[in-house]
Amino acid sequence: MRILIYSYNYHPEPIGIAPLMTELAEGLVARGHDVRVVTGMPNYPQRQIYEDYKGKLYCTEERNGVIIQRSCVWIRPKPGLVTRMLLDGSFVVSSMVQALRGWRPDVILLTVPPLPVSVPAALLGWIYSCPVVLNLQDILPDAAVHVGLITNKQAIRVFEALEKFAYRTASVISVITDGFTENLAAKGISRDKIRCIPNWVDTKFIRPLSKEGNAFRQAYGLEDKFVVMYSGNIALTQGLETVIRAAAQLQHIPEIVVVVVGEKQALSALRQTCEAYGVHNVLLLPFQPREQLPEMLAAADVGLVVQKRNVISFNMPSKIQVLLASGRPIIASVPLTGTAARAIRQSGGGVVVEPEQPEALAAAVQDLYLNPAKANTLGQQGRAYATQHYSFDKALSRYEELFYDVISPSGSPAKALPQLTTDKSVADAMPIELQ
Repeated sequence: MRILIYSYNYHPEPIGIAPLMTELAEGLVARGHDVRVVTGMPNYPQRQIYEDYKGKLYCTEERNGVIIQRSCVWIRPKPGLVTRMLLDGSFVVSSMVQALRGWRPDVILLTVPPLPVSVPAALLGWIYSCPVVLNLQDILPDAAVHVGLITNKQAIRVFEALEKFAYRTASVISVITDGFTENLAAKGISRDKIRCIPNWVDTKFIRPLSKEGNAFRQAYGLEDKFVVMYSGNIALTQGLETVIRAAAQLQHIPEIVVVVVGEKQALSALRQTCEAYGVHNVLLLPFQPREQLPEMLAAADVGLVVQKRNVISFNMPSKIQVLLASGRPIIASVPLTGTAARAIRQSGGGVVVEPEQPEALAAAVQDLYLNPAKANTLGQQGRAYATQHYSFDKALSRYEELFYDVISPSGSPAKALPQLTTDKSVADAMPIELQ
């Protein structure tokens, strides 16, 4: 097949949707398909155009067999509704030029967010007479409304109209969790139009490693500590203040250290929070190079997933798969009825506590600190679940099957391609998502 992936984020951005779309594109190429990616100039998570791409309107490059067609975007360091709209609008306009350059695709895969890109994707589907698969990584505008990013009623109506347009014009909607399916079904979307394909993790790259002789622990003086780690995006949906307040309640146990790895600007705000609560057992570190990721995850005794109480069925942290694959137990401070809580309970790889309740989070940390056998069992169960349910090859096959289904009315190609395992050299070149 010839597959056009329309994704605002792509390699070399280290977190978010970029690593997943990079893996998917390169995996499809490894299976014999032609893939081109229409994307923006890399800028995330710093929200600044990367040095090698500054001043460029357009550029086309090839990486591991994937044609990458980049276009300029309007970006500012501080996010907000207006700046986000200008960013999305600039990509909608500039990306169309690149999308029309190159071969005609058999199918278009569109990732959301950003939601406005559904307009040019629908237009391209009409121009190329090909189906559009809408891939929902977050459900907008639900996410923006619930976290308070959009409060203007007129703006909400505009985004709701965009949402309905995206669902109506897509041939198929792929979602990453069953909770998203329920959300869409409640909005009147036929379940026959929805496919659930969970996000994945490279279980050969992210794997259980020993804490003994761990380079990350040695580098930051953590050899004799019980390390509780949060790594990834620090945004409106998380509420990391809960982690800082929980750390404050654990200061009477000197062995426990909370490590937060994230974007420098967000860490600066957290540093002020630590000072406000008089916290001294929190270590704030910038994002680590990808090749050090398995070692960094192995340095943890516990991995954290944190959400605010109003994040129910429109967000699913992809870090869950990564933490499960690392073989470390998860403590999730998330809504008890939300998609993240459901995924962690199904995996058997962690415990779930009430969100925005630092006392509950601190108690869960202390419980695993005092019960290493329980922590070890949770880690083993999580690793087994990740290997069985979140493997990259399985997800790749399901996307391949989905593309064949929307291309062929009969639901299958004349002769299916063999299920090849992605070459390790290709997989090792791809970044891992830690959203």
